[in-house]
Amino acid sequence: MDLFQYDFMLRALVGALIIGLAAPALGIYLVQRRLALIGDGLGHVALTGVGAGLLLNRSPVLVAVIAATLGAVVIELVRAYGRTSGDLALALLFYGGIAGGVMLVGLSDASSGSLNAYLFGSLTTTSRTDLITIGVLGVVLLVTMLVLRPALFAVCHDEEYARVSGLPVRALNLLIAVGTAVTVTIAMRAVGVLLISALMVVPVAAAQQVTRGFRSTMTAAMALGLFAAGAGVWVAATADTAPGASVVLVAIGSFLLVALAAAGVRALRRRARADRVTPPSEPAEHEVLLR
Repeated sequence: MDLFQYDFMLRALVGALIIGLAAPALGIYLVQRRLALIGDGLGHVALTGVGAGLLLNRSPVLVAVIAATLGAVVIELVRAYGRTSGDLALALLFYGGIAGGVMLVGLSDASSGSLNAYLFGSLTTTSRTDLITIGVLGVVLLVTMLVLRPALFAVCHDEEYARVSGLPVRALNLLIAVGTAVTVTIAMRAVGVLLISALMVVPVAAAQQVTRGFRSTMTAAMALGLFAAGAGVWVAATADTAPGASVVLVAIGSFLLVALAAAGVRALRRRARADRVTPPSEPAEHEVLLR
């Protein structure tokens, strides 16, 4: 039986594909800045927004966007101006966010299943409103990351050089922080708060095994993210597994296959290069005597 004939499975597939395309487009900038785990911290802040949305009977996704955005701005401001390190600020928001989310969900009339849906993802319960929110935010995020790619790459690669070049470094850093918050929020429905960083980082890590330039790495990461999202939903539909976990495991499996293939290709190239530069062997002693 074709499960994709049902509306809820189609919504799950479309939502996963949007997230699979948008998450690596932002994740590559986080990997470049060595902030691969910031998605986990903002995911826990977004959980507070989910709890507030459930308590106030508002859209949890929209409220989570606001909460995660505020958290991202606070982290960036603390990193830029405060005496507290960025890691410490991230840790404070990490623990405060998840504690606030659990408390607010407990105060609301929602069941524990609602909390688990956001902790571990629940694509099959994505409503039409959630899908519209994911689609709009995903498209805006993707277009922004592609259009501003040169400036964002300059800031992530060398912030001092970008500042000397006249780029608005502070505004671009805030844009990356807000973009991370948006990515975390829309990916929350696909893979859950606890697995968000994987969808932003693993496709980028896999693409880095076989590409060299930033643009080619970004393109390959988006393609791998799209594949992992689609294949993960298909595996979940056929094997009756959790969609979020299936998407992440497919992404990790793709990384392992790409890494092994890339290592094999590099080994063959080294061997071929060594064969070309190896000098011819000296004639044997009995051959010299015969001459």
